[in-house]
Amino acid sequence: MGVETRPLLALALLVPVPSIAVLFGMVWFPGTPLGLTVFAISKIWVLIFPAFWWIFIEKQKTSCSPLARGGLGAGILTGLLMSVIIGALYFFIGARVIDHDMVAQIVNGIGMVNRESYFMGAAYWILVNSILEEYVWRWFVVYQCERLMPGWLAVPVSAIGFTFHHIWAIATFLPPPLILISTLGVFTGGAVWSWCYHHYRSIWPGYLSHAIVDLAILTIGYHLAF
Repeated sequence: MGVETRPLLALALLVPVPSIAVLFGMVWFPGTPLGLTVFAISKIWVLIFPAFWWIFIEKQKTSCSPLARGGLGAGILTGLLMSVIIGALYFFIGARVIDHDMVAQIVNGIGMVNRESYFMGAAYWILVNSILEEYVWRWFVVYQCERLMPGWLAVPVSAIGFTFHHIWAIATFLPPPLILISTLGVFTGGAVWSWCYHHYRSIWPGYLSHAIVDLAILTIGYHLAF
């Protein structure tokens, strides 16, 4: 397999899977055995595939993405800045146009049926899912994109891939006027976190920023649902 072929194949086997997970788990079959099963299998795939590809196809060594170049300060700063923007948009626009009952139904449909389960789900999203997304989209996808194009272009291209599967989830929660704004927000976050990896060569600055933003979003989600 040629060097140019490998990153294309790796991206083709990975990038569509999160969209499949969201479509089955949140859009087409939410709360059903089929939806939950496909969602779980997809999550397992995106967890295992990059490591499998890295070890057995690329034949590279694993690491914990050390902070050799620093970057935690940039992670905190970008996370707080984006969270303030998200909070302002919700306070001035979102709170007036988002249907609270619809959000509550969707949250119940994915298993967050009460405050306790919501907090457990939020903990998973912040402590596990955010790391998983940085591992997948910033380390693996940015790396593969960098093999196909200049590094400065790999940042927005990987952010587009990251944004795509979020569009389906966004569309289930928000009315049409906010879908475009939220999609642009996700792309911006993805680009910032991809830049963090491209610049610092570690997933941890992006994860810290990502976790802060997820905390802000989940706080808004709690207000809407409960």
